[in-house]
Amino acid sequence: MTPDSLPWWSPEAHSRRRSHLAARGRIKARLRAWFEAEGFTETEVGQLQRSPGNEAHLHAFAAAYRAENGRETPLYLHTSPEFAMKKLLAAGETKIFDFARAFRNRETGAHHAPEFTMLEWYRAGEGLEAVMQDSTQLSRLAAEAAGTGALNWKDAVCDPFAEPEFLTLVAAFEKFAGVDLEANLTDAAGLARAAKAAGVNTPEGASWTDVFSAVLVTRIEPNLGQGRLTFLYRYPVSEAALSRPYPDDARFAERFELYACGVELANGYRELTDAALLRQRQGAEMELKQAVYGERYPLDEDFIAAVAAMPEASGVALGFDRLVMLASGAQQISDVLWTPVPVEGLA
Repeated sequence: MTPDSLPWWSPEAHSRRRSHLAARGRIKARLRAWFEAEGFTETEVGQLQRSPGNEAHLHAFAAAYRAENGRETPLYLHTSPEFAMKKLLAAGETKIFDFARAFRNRETGAHHAPEFTMLEWYRAGEGLEAVMQDSTQLSRLAAEAAGTGALNWKDAVCDPFAEPEFLTLVAAFEKFAGVDLEANLTDAAGLARAAKAAGVNTPEGASWTDVFSAVLVTRIEPNLGQGRLTFLYRYPVSEAALSRPYPDDARFAERFELYACGVELANGYRELTDAALLRQRQGAEMELKQAVYGERYPLDEDFIAAVAAMPEASGVALGFDRLVMLASGAQQISDVLWTPVPVEGLA
């Protein structure tokens, strides 16, 4: 048996992973201490929800509650703690964080796992700049706690202590793909032609989002977070369902993603508080899910009502396992999971 084919619980495999797991503990303790020093309250939201989330391309694990009379209530393991945490904002919490277990079906790979830890936090009454600063600080603390002083992935190195790079989506598409995104914000065929000219081919009749994603994944993301952190921000509003549009240009939304070594680490929003617009966006996402995958998830009416009662806020979802992986120098996400899920594609 080769070292990579051994089960994770074998002494040899565990010994190989042990330093990364120890770094995970140090990083978690350092980040938790920082949040507490900043006046945040730690939450522990439930994992079983009426709706797992309403993004077309995220897939959930279904469950059911069975009462003593045999009646079943369909439930899901959430794909993120977002819905529950925003309900807590509506309830009156103002600064909260959670090391939440999250579950996504159909996801395995070097930096994907079907069960993972999402570090999510919210600041009521503050904008994206505040949570961007949080994200930078947490990246630095992770590198310090791991003892590496840097973030590493394969042959790439990112210095989180360097001044971060800030790129809009429009600037990134122009810089790395030569694609004029702004000129094709509502034109799928035009964006597909521009993508093809940049060497990115998509199927005939591909949706605007599919073309956008193909360019983003193949031409943009590998260039981000190289040498220093990159904040990719000002997303087309169609790609930011739960964030509010910019007041100066409603075609774009107040959303960012944080990258290190070409790996997405975090996703942040200036939170949408327009319940009617939220219902419209989530309904459209579920229509797309039905068309593409033949299924849909229910809308969480409590969540929609809570959004209308929420204060203005900004929040971030950070892939904690990915951060540990890059800070500790691990080569795959299973190296930083204490007990990896026993599925194909996740060693």
